[in-house]
Amino acid sequence: MVCALCGRAAKGFGYTHQLRWGEFPSHRFCSMPCCEAGGALAQRSAGMIDKTPMEAQAIKDARRPLAEVLVELGLMAPFHDRSAAEIDRVIEACVDGFQASMRRQAAARDPFDDPIPF
Repeated sequence: MVCALCGRAAKGFGYTHQLRWGEFPSHRFCSMPCCEAGGALAQRSAGMIDKTPMEAQAIKDARRPLAEVLVELGLMAPFHDRSAAEIDRVIEACVDGFQASMRRQAAARDPFDDPIPF
């Protein structure tokens, strides 16, 4: 996991708006300074922290591969007149769903069942 503020490795610091897990996203941070700054930002923004420039660029860069797959599968017509913001919502939903599944799987995994080789 990476710090929601600076992108470094998250190290156990976190913030969930009003401690309402499931209603608001949980943010992880690398340090107390990032946690305090990120928590303050999330408090002012109803629990949300804006995408980093890198995340925004990655979503933009994913538009073309998404369009290529839609064309390949014959699904482009419904997306043809959609705005970039609407396409970005589709991409973000896919990424969020993927990450949520990975977190659930990791949380449910018994670390002694399948140890990670070093």
